[in-house]
Amino acid sequence: MLVIVAFALIVLVVLMVMAWYYTKKVKEMEAAQKEAMALLEKKLEEQREKRKKSIRIIAQGVVEDQLTLTEGAIRLSALLGSMEAGESHKEEFKAVFLLAEATSHIPVLDEWKALSTKKKMAYDSERVNIESDHKEFVLDAAQRLLDDPRFQVESVMFYQAG
Repeated sequence: MLVIVAFALIVLVVLMVMAWYYTKKVKEMEAAQKEAMALLEKKLEEQREKRKKSIRIIAQGVVEDQLTLTEGAIRLSALLGSMEAGESHKEEFKAVFLLAEATSHIPVLDEWKALSTKKKMAYDSERVNIESDHKEFVLDAAQRLLDDPRFQVESVMFYQAG
């Protein structure tokens, strides 16, 4: 009988040690998971801020006529579409998406470079006509993006060394 009680106590102690060990492991894993989630959330926030900053820079360029409406619309539509509220942005800033879609058939980058001068002029003329139809609305959308508090970013202070 004493042997059975001793054996039961040994089993109980082993089970208690195992329970403590696995509880400790679970807590460590939860802490690591929480840390990983915090890091991921920080990276996502950094990406959101970067996109918001890019949206502001491009919208400012559109308003100040520093780039074509088409280039601005293509870039803004891609950035707005990648934001969490992409669908609501598509409705709210519809002019940007409409101009991007209306000019999506015009070649860009290497395809543009490969075109003959005559083809480039024809596409450029077409782009200008399409832009004139959308200009007022795209400029309004760009200004609304600049004024929208959702797209505000914290300004970065630069200090001179020395």
